Amino acid sequence: MIRGNSGSGKSTTAREVRRRYGRGAALVEQDYLRRVLLREHGGTAHEPVAPALIDATVRTTLGFGYHVILEGILDSAGHGTMLRRLVADHPGPTAVFYLEVSFAETVRRHHRRAEPIPVSEDQMRQWYADRDLLGLPGEHVLPESSTFDESVAAVLHLSGLTSAAPRTPCPTRCPRCAAKSLPG
Repeated sequence: MIRGNSGSGKSTTAREVRRRYGRGAALVEQDYLRRVLLREHGGTAHEPVAPALIDATVRTTLGFGYHVILEGILDSAGHGTMLRRLVADHPGPTAVFYLEVSFAETVRRHHRRAEPIPVSEDQMRQWYADRDLLGLPGEHVLPESSTFDESVAAVLHLSGLTSAAPRTPCPTRCPRCAAKSLPG
């Protein structure tokens, strides 16, 4: 699980962790489920569906044998109970990371995005939660000073993915993989 404020680098980090790990790792992105699939706004005032969908998606994907990388703001107020239950119910190893980035740095990073979300700095300030940890044993805080490569390496190493075999290896006989293995 990779959490942090808007603009902290969690999506970019999670995507690179998945890319480096390869097949057998599923990426569950809070923003995709919440904003794209459901078109929900953030906040907890109106009984959002997204936390239940995130929970079901992670559990289903784990049940099919994938390692799961869950990423998002996943604020403790709106998602903490669900996240703690997911961790408690998971029989395998679990790693939780929080990207701790100052508000000024989140704003700077947000403006450098290829496609910034159309929000004002004031709106971002309302969302910002300083050190919004879940209080789970072994929760890792990656500081603002951690470079992108250091953060990715830490997630891969501390989660055990560097030595974990893919739980759903690519079938060696599927047409796509057979074509990739041909010389030339």
